[in-house]
Amino acid sequence: MFFRIPDWLRYEIRERLLPARRWINRQNPKIIIVITAASVFLLLVIVIWLLTPEKPLEQVEQSDKAWFYDLNTGQLFVGKDNQIPPIKAPSGPLRIESAAGPLREGGPAGIKAYVYSYAPEPNESNHFIGFLETSVPKEIMERLESTKPKVDRTEQWGYGRLVRRLKDKRWVPGDSDEGRAILKEFSLPNKTGESARYCPPE
Repeated sequence: MFFRIPDWLRYEIRERLLPARRWINRQNPKIIIVITAASVFLLLVIVIWLLTPEKPLEQVEQSDKAWFYDLNTGQLFVGKDNQIPPIKAPSGPLRIESAAGPLREGGPAGIKAYVYSYAPEPNESNHFIGFLETSVPKEIMERLESTKPKVDRTEQWGYGRLVRRLKDKRWVPGDSDEGRAILKEFSLPNKTGESARYCPPE
């Protein structure tokens, strides 16, 4: 059963609203025009807002530069991001005292460095090297691929890469548990709850 407004209430509403309606119609017809125009304008604004396509999110520009670490001098230098380490370093070929693991004396001395900062507005004074990266030598990769089952792991980040912290002496595969543990260190907040931000070269 539908709710029915009592007769007395309908009469009361009509009696109270009728004088106001007559006053608007007779005395102030401009009010009706203003209200109508405002309603039409508001309707147009809503329709335009609903039909306007959303702007795509502003994409962060990818830097084509990357940090590299000179094993001979312990200094950072800038190279192209698409270069596969080891690459030529400003100090020249790798010296015997700097050679470690898969890197041999006389070869390129530049390896990739991942530079981070915990500061909200990072600058060179608060940068630090999170970890270093080089590639697995070609002959070792060929040997590994010939002995392991053929599995498509090329999309996996650490595949064919070796990583280590700056203080470490030993390189570990990037796709190993040890390698993933190194990468995870910089995805977690530090003791004060701050997250590390990657700082590409300018």
